[in-house]
Amino acid sequence: MSHDSRRPALTRPSFRRASYFTAFWYPSVFLGWIALILASYHVLTADLSMAGAPLVMAALLLFLLELRPLVQGAGHDPQGVVMSTAFGMAILFLWGPYPAILVVSLASLMSDLRARKPPHKFLFNVGQYSVSLLSGWLVVWLAGEHPSLEHPLGHAGAADLIWMLGACAMYFFTNLVLVSGVLAWTSSMWEQLSADFVHYTFTTFAVLALSPLIVLVANEAWELMPLLLLPLVLVFKISQMSLEREYQAGHDPLTDLPNRMLFQQALADELAVAHRHQRPFGLLLIDLDHFKEVNDTLGHHVGDQLLKHFSERLRSSVRPTDHLARLGGDEFAVIVPDADEADVSSIAHRIRESLASPFALEGLLLEVEASIGISMHPEHGMLAEDLLRLSDVAMYVAKDARSGVAIYSADHDRNSADRLGLLGELRQALDEGNLTLHYQPKVALSDDSLLGVEALIRWQHPHRGFVPPDEFIPLAERSGIMHLLTDRVITMALEQAAQWRELGLHVPIAVNVSLTDVLSGRLGELVLEGLRRHDLPAGTLQMEITERVVAQQTEELHRMLLELESMGVTLSLDDFGTGYSSLLRLQSLPVGEIKIDRAFVSRLAPGTQAAGIVRSVVELAHALGMPAIAEGVESRDEWDVLCQLGCDGAQGWYISRPMAGEQATAWISEHLRARSGAEPKSQRAS
Repeated sequence: MSHDSRRPALTRPSFRRASYFTAFWYPSVFLGWIALILASYHVLTADLSMAGAPLVMAALLLFLLELRPLVQGAGHDPQGVVMSTAFGMAILFLWGPYPAILVVSLASLMSDLRARKPPHKFLFNVGQYSVSLLSGWLVVWLAGEHPSLEHPLGHAGAADLIWMLGACAMYFFTNLVLVSGVLAWTSSMWEQLSADFVHYTFTTFAVLALSPLIVLVANEAWELMPLLLLPLVLVFKISQMSLEREYQAGHDPLTDLPNRMLFQQALADELAVAHRHQRPFGLLLIDLDHFKEVNDTLGHHVGDQLLKHFSERLRSSVRPTDHLARLGGDEFAVIVPDADEADVSSIAHRIRESLASPFALEGLLLEVEASIGISMHPEHGMLAEDLLRLSDVAMYVAKDARSGVAIYSADHDRNSADRLGLLGELRQALDEGNLTLHYQPKVALSDDSLLGVEALIRWQHPHRGFVPPDEFIPLAERSGIMHLLTDRVITMALEQAAQWRELGLHVPIAVNVSLTDVLSGRLGELVLEGLRRHDLPAGTLQMEITERVVAQQTEELHRMLLELESMGVTLSLDDFGTGYSSLLRLQSLPVGEIKIDRAFVSRLAPGTQAAGIVRSVVELAHALGMPAIAEGVESRDEWDVLCQLGCDGAQGWYISRPMAGEQATAWISEHLRARSGAEPKSQRAS
């Protein structure tokens, strides 16, 4: 084992400060190089006639094998256990420590210079090999054997295997302790000793076990020594297969980045280093915006290509010392060691800037953006799970605010103590029936007739006051109680529809449902039970689903939507134009209405791009045999442009604000009376 950390060094070790590094580096270099000088003198002044050709052959094979390492998995060095170790120990057994130290040191020096390792590494490698060989020689000497260049070891018997194996074990453990001690500046001494211990021990002794065989062949027929390369190559191949499996287990096959398992290990290591050296670091969590829509629209093969290209840009955007990983899907993570908040933010923005140019995939130019959440150690959290959760919170803040990058703040944490308190109060409000529905009318642009109303949930908190839906609905979705909220909305909407029916008002009511609601399997049963209880026709209820729900191309979703349609429930596609809907997908689903998102309606003016988009959506809806309803209509000008574009209906404050049940009843009654009296449709309720 040689000294060269597999992971890029975060900082250089200090040669002046007292540490494990200096405690092991200086003695190893001092003793090892003195041993090398003495070995060189003894070999150059010795009579080599007794060693002769066998020594030359062993030395040549050692130099050759020094170039073919056994790569370790998560261990200390990409050079790992070199196969030449077997010949080094055989030279030690046959001709003593001096030629072994000289040949092994020269081979190590050649290999390190070839790899362009810095001086402090090749100085240590030569030193620690010399010291390790001397420790192995101590076992040989204690066994009563004293081989030398002038008096080589003669015939070796079965009894000699005991001290040979003992010398190999001493060499191994000395090498392990020295290298672990020098590397203990990056993590604890115990972590270095135990890292990959079983795998490293197995591969080392698989090589060292061949040294007695080399001794036997050198004494009996040294010309056959090259044949011993065959079992060493076999060990090499077996080890390579093992390491390949290990690598695959820790890396994502698509992007070749470390996976979640290896990332968690790297995060644990960084936490240990940060704790020991009292230095901060940052964690980035990255999510590609609308990646699922790319998959659903263009196919998974295009999505895979996008992930591969993004990972390449990600590599070029971070520092060599940063740790990258693909956690799954389109979610990536970066650990930024030894960095403050400004440094981490700079890297996050650099990643975002790398996405400025579009991706050229399958003849298309794809504009892609990413949302990045940042958490800092120790400011935001001390544990791995806390940092991951807080980065996730920040990432969703960046996504919701469309800011691209967000640093964790407790004020935006949906899982903060205040949010958890709000969740408990929401459960209580559901239990006690403190939530209400407001209703906003939808009318036809052609004749001002009432098309129906949309039911909107409202929560007037006794202490907090009005709690906006965009605050507690996402909370319900994330906490798993969305189905309770939807149940309550459908129940109240059907009760109101029944009351209106008793008054002779036949008004369809639309309610919003999430993907979770549709896939729960209870939605059809809940609707059917409510309709039967109030003796209402199925057309009384309309379900509004978002374009994101439509993008979920699953058999289960398709089956549930068809079940609702078969009951007579109309499906409305809400917020159209904000996602990536496939036309084929729209045609295959039982959607009966398209609602044009407010984002387009608010920018309406004759001849504008928004007007062209709305016209296209209207024509698309008509081609599919369904009406188009504009949301968020707030002015007469918007109303008039929508009429010109052929839109079928409208909903918004220009028509009416959302109203409580009693107000809505009065508005509907008045609207019907006004229409029967042919009141001009330009007269609107405020």
